[in-house]
Amino acid sequence: MELTKAQGALGLDSAAAVELTILMPCLNEAETIGACIGKAMSYLARSGVVGEVLIADNGSTDGSQAIAERLGARVVPVAMRGYGAALIAGIAAARGRFVIMGDSDDSYDFATLEPFVAELRDGCDLVMGNRFRGGIRPGAMPPLHRYLGNPVLSTIGRLFFDAPVRDFHCGLRGFNRDAIRALDLRAPGMEFASEMVVKATIQGLRITEVPTTLSPDGRSRPPHLRSWRDGWRHLRFLLVFCPRWLFLYPGAALFLTGLVAMLLLLPGPVRLGSVTIDVHTMLYGAGAMIMGFQAVQFWAFARIHGAQQGVVPESRRLAALLDRFGLEPALIVAGLLVLIGLALGVVSVAMWGSQHFGTLVGMGTMRLAIASVTCMVLGLQLAFGAFFVTLLGMMRSG
Repeated sequence: MELTKAQGALGLDSAAAVELTILMPCLNEAETIGACIGKAMSYLARSGVVGEVLIADNGSTDGSQAIAERLGARVVPVAMRGYGAALIAGIAAARGRFVIMGDSDDSYDFATLEPFVAELRDGCDLVMGNRFRGGIRPGAMPPLHRYLGNPVLSTIGRLFFDAPVRDFHCGLRGFNRDAIRALDLRAPGMEFASEMVVKATIQGLRITEVPTTLSPDGRSRPPHLRSWRDGWRHLRFLLVFCPRWLFLYPGAALFLTGLVAMLLLLPGPVRLGSVTIDVHTMLYGAGAMIMGFQAVQFWAFARIHGAQQGVVPESRRLAALLDRFGLEPALIVAGLLVLIGLALGVVSVAMWGSQHFGTLVGMGTMRLAIASVTCMVLGLQLAFGAFFVTLLGMMRSG
């Protein structure tokens, strides 16, 4: 394998001897790429770490590639656009056992990577920089990101996944290349940063943080980051990867709230101080039960399919529940719900008949009708959901 200029300068005899790859994604960073590479090279020379500087270029048109090659970095062209796409390609092309990635806008100091390398050598699989512990210099981070975006998304990430990370979106991070490649990271955009932390946490990798200083970037143009768009993409990713917060908890809350409303209002109206709630509230309660039950079913579907695809670990509790409460028991319960609904419907028609099928007086018939429809809809949903879960199981066994 042909040696790069950086490897030759560092005395490498073969690409296999590389311990560290310093990886930078790049898209038109001619103003700052030289400073970043210079700092990275100075770290390698000063520390004695055998390494390389790798630029994952995302289609620069300002001569960034030529600058990088002139300074001894290796350049890998990446046709697919996106922050994540560039890093995925760069990680695949990296020759080092360890990789430290960071933005090529001169906001991170590549000359001071000792804490990352020390933790990696100590056995950590993912070493995250923490800008809030290391220091954010004036003008380095917009107030929207510093006081809202990063704290909120990092808190959600810790709450959803129990991740030991307080700065989810720090761009400077180091990792064991083989461990991260095994995660099969796929996000092509900015949400790649969240995907790495989430999957590493789910798979039980050893994660730690080190203080990192963030400086104002050295570019004269606006950054590629779009606050609201990319913030939503991060939040969307966190929700999709945690179906219990997206489906289960909201669904269970809706179902239980609707159930309480139905049970309270089925006998008659209820007065709460000066407010009277009646059949109209009962109708909304029925809707809440149906929507909540649908959401809980989607949680079960998402967990089963996600486990089959290797996205989330298998839920032992859910698997045990499904083994005990399989297709046939589910169909029995579904049938009972439908029969109860039909019986309530018959009673409603009888009440209407007692009034000679004319204009109904009072709300008793409407209460029974709402309960009847709710039972039948829930019964059918349960039956269809049970068949779908069985189908997922057949796909898995196949």
